[in-house]
Amino acid sequence: MTAPNVVVIYADDLGYGDLGCFGADDLDTPALDALCASGLRLSQWYSNSPVCSPSRASLLTGRYPARAGVENILAGSRDTVGLPPQPTLASELRDRGYRTGIFGKWHLGVEPSYGPLERGFDTHFGFRAGCVDYYSHIYYWGATNPTHDLWADEDEVWSDGEYLTTLLAQRAASFIESCGDRPFLCYVPFNAPHYPLHAPASYVDQFRHLPPDRRIMAAMIKAMDDGVGLLLDTLDRLGLRDDTIVFFSSDNGPSTEERNWLNGDEIAYRGGSAGGLRGAKGSVFEGGVRVPSLVSWPRRLPAGAEFAGVGAMMDLVPTLLHAVDGSPPPDGDHDGVSLLPSLAAGSEAEPRWIGWDYATQLAARSGDWKIVLGAREAMGPEVAAPAALYHLPTDPGERHDLAAAEPERFGAMLAELLAWARAG
Repeated sequence: MTAPNVVVIYADDLGYGDLGCFGADDLDTPALDALCASGLRLSQWYSNSPVCSPSRASLLTGRYPARAGVENILAGSRDTVGLPPQPTLASELRDRGYRTGIFGKWHLGVEPSYGPLERGFDTHFGFRAGCVDYYSHIYYWGATNPTHDLWADEDEVWSDGEYLTTLLAQRAASFIESCGDRPFLCYVPFNAPHYPLHAPASYVDQFRHLPPDRRIMAAMIKAMDDGVGLLLDTLDRLGLRDDTIVFFSSDNGPSTEERNWLNGDEIAYRGGSAGGLRGAKGSVFEGGVRVPSLVSWPRRLPAGAEFAGVGAMMDLVPTLLHAVDGSPPPDGDHDGVSLLPSLAAGSEAEPRWIGWDYATQLAARSGDWKIVLGAREAMGPEVAAPAALYHLPTDPGERHDLAAAEPERFGAMLAELLAWARAG
């Protein structure tokens, strides 16, 4: 059997309601909608954290953030400890003969010993910290002195004035072209639509009819969608599409921070959409952790279907290794599980338990039920639900607390969640 190529595309702060195939009727996402039509819409897929660094750690290691060693947003300073040495999707596939490349945001350690080239990637083009200006590629957030942050492997490079979303897609497409007959992992963690809110005028003008916040969000997502289209067109042109697994998702829910450095404000921003779910980035409510996700592998997976089972970012590594090896990886290597059999059959996986632990917030989903402790609506400190229980099939917006109506269930789930959190 031909070893499948793997393309993982990761948006940044893209909400559950920010794609056409997830219900957005004010955006234009034809490439991602076509990707959805060619594969499976993953309607109950979760990030393992409501913020970016831990989410990325889980995606690459198949482990919960605590076990991967990254539980919080990593600072952009050179002395910040990053992702500890351990097997990653990139190192596992490189050991199997794959070329491995990352094109975009790393955010798992700025210092080179924590960089992507030390975690299994053959090549990297992009930035190492959490966010950059889209045109100057300078890192401002939390830094006393703004720092230029664009790299080709270990060399600092300058592409002043080039819109970063487009540049990343072009570099990723060139990498795919360069791989020849060798299987590859192409990881494309776009920084879009993360702040600062920048987009070319040609994109902004397409959405003049929308309110300002939504207009710039739509423009940034459209530019990213065009980048996805370039990658898919490249695979088609090279005759690789049928034998390539393409996975698309977002690291967490939509941000409520603007942080546009032209005005210097941090104000409530409502350009992103959680699609009716409660909460946003930084929240363990569904809007912070349930993310728009798609997977397509024309050779093996059904097209135009919905996978209604529960999945999480930590499932990606074991699922992809199962696809490559023909058998699932050994138990204990990962906290996630291979969902390949369920995806291929188009059937729901077995009911499961998934936990979240972020910044004094705890949550767990067990089958159709979800418990939250100290849950916030976004990145702010205000607690919106000290302790609550929700039945997600009938209440996906988490508006009706059933803890008092289901005391035995609540007590059992509480005990299990606290034991999991203590175990780390």
